Amino acid sequence: MKTALVTGSSGFIGYFVADALLRAGWAVIGVDSMSDYYDVSLKQSRLDLLEAHSAFTNVRAEVQEQGLLTRLFAQHQPEIVIHLAAQAGVRYSLENPMSYFQTNLGGTLQLLEAARAHPPKHMLMASSSSAYGANTQMPYNERMQADHQMSLYAATKKSSENIAHSYSHLFALPITMFRFFTVYGPWGRPDMAPHKFTSRILEGRPIDVYNHGQMHRDFTYVTDLVQAILLLVDAVPDYLTGQGKHAGDSLSPVAPFRVVNIGNSDAIPLLDFIKAIEDATGVQAEMNLMPMQPGDVPAKWADASLLKALTGYVPHTPVREGVAQFVAWYREYYKI
Repeated sequence: MKTALVTGSSGFIGYFVADALLRAGWAVIGVDSMSDYYDVSLKQSRLDLLEAHSAFTNVRAEVQEQGLLTRLFAQHQPEIVIHLAAQAGVRYSLENPMSYFQTNLGGTLQLLEAARAHPPKHMLMASSSSAYGANTQMPYNERMQADHQMSLYAATKKSSENIAHSYSHLFALPITMFRFFTVYGPWGRPDMAPHKFTSRILEGRPIDVYNHGQMHRDFTYVTDLVQAILLLVDAVPDYLTGQGKHAGDSLSPVAPFRVVNIGNSDAIPLLDFIKAIEDATGVQAEMNLMPMQPGDVPAKWADASLLKALTGYVPHTPVREGVAQFVAWYREYYKI
């Protein structure tokens, strides 16, 4: 049985990734601190589902703990590593910046040191579309210069990319960094807009809509994202032979390292997304139209052509369908 190590395994995306790997016959070592950034009971519910699989091993710990990941790599010798553990949230980075340095940078460094000592076949590491920062040319592609991040969260994700590239170059570690675009779906985080909008709409409370609703996002359904990640497992970067390189590739000229967007390649107006929630709940939203929040950007969407070239796949779930599935899960989970 092949072994994968997944950090952030009780998180929103980590749960779906770990579950998909288990269903595909992998043994999964899951690492998660179960932090209280949001409702721990939601994380525990995800973990309970994963622990129903005999091939799942749960490790409750912080990824930045000195030497933890090196010990796990030595013990389990994972073929692949999928690094999803992070302190998330753009707005929270204004309130608690230290947690972003400790988890996003410290955790990434501990992971890379573990891989240096016990190299896996491929490491797939989460970045963010926020790394594109102040770029206004759309859609975003992986070869764009990305030097002007707009939040501390984004800065830590871009810094993690840079640190990973240096380790990839120095120690020949195959690494794929993926930049997510506005992931949503069942089991989503309570601090994310779909969850907040749905809860407030169903409770008859107004929702806060920033930039007066003039926002566009590349809403990506979570199972589409997971499918893309699993397909990227076999797209191992190889800069020496150039095998698998495509036109417009982000493959480094000096390391087995590349960056890949994962998104729907579609700019959906935020007001259309809210309308989909209204239709799925049967309730009209009352909106507080507000100015742009610090660190946010009015629009972003992905050029996913590299993902398609590498895997033959692009996310495709329509927003109305994805929102309907999220609302159905929300009603069932919260017994509404």
